[in-house]
Amino acid sequence: MYTKIDRKAIRWKKHKRVRKTVFGTPERPRLAVFRSLNHIYAQIIDDEQGTTLAAASSLDPDFKAAALSGGNKEGAKKVGALIAQRAVSKGIEQVVFDRGGNIYHGRVAVLAEAAREAGLQF
Repeated sequence: MYTKIDRKAIRWKKHKRVRKTVFGTPERPRLAVFRSLNHIYAQIIDDEQGTTLAAASSLDPDFKAAALSGGNKEGAKKVGALIAQRAVSKGIEQVVFDRGGNIYHGRVAVLAEAAREAGLQF
């Protein structure tokens, strides 16, 4: 079995490998996802300017009002809908998806599908 440090190092290596090809531009920014044990975070980033254009997480007040947990699929679905809503309100409709070194499965996949259903294209 992997130790905690080894698993983190493996995810970091995968994340660096993904980031070689995924780059956010002003026309098509990057939707970056970070998943911890209890929370999930999503940001829309313009890599050319180095700025975050929109963000949502399971720690937001809008999320807390729904009384969900960030450590399950229902919480990830709500965060995906929140990030898409905030992006569309700022005029962002197309993004590139950065899974952050995680496999496209579980909470990461649910967040992506919810963002697609709410209006983001990737």
